[in-house]
Amino acid sequence: MVSETDRDGTTWYECDLCGLTFDSREEATEHESRCDAEEPSYIQ
Repeated sequence: MVSETDRDGTTWYECDLCGLTFDSREEATEHESRCDAEEPSYIQ
């Protein structure tokens, strides 16, 4: 599921599995369908 969050007057969409945020619901939903619920490997 994707949660809608408002920060600094901007709406963000957050993946409930891993917490990544996106500026469009479509991107967040697409990401969530592939999400393995782990932190992304590119975040060190």
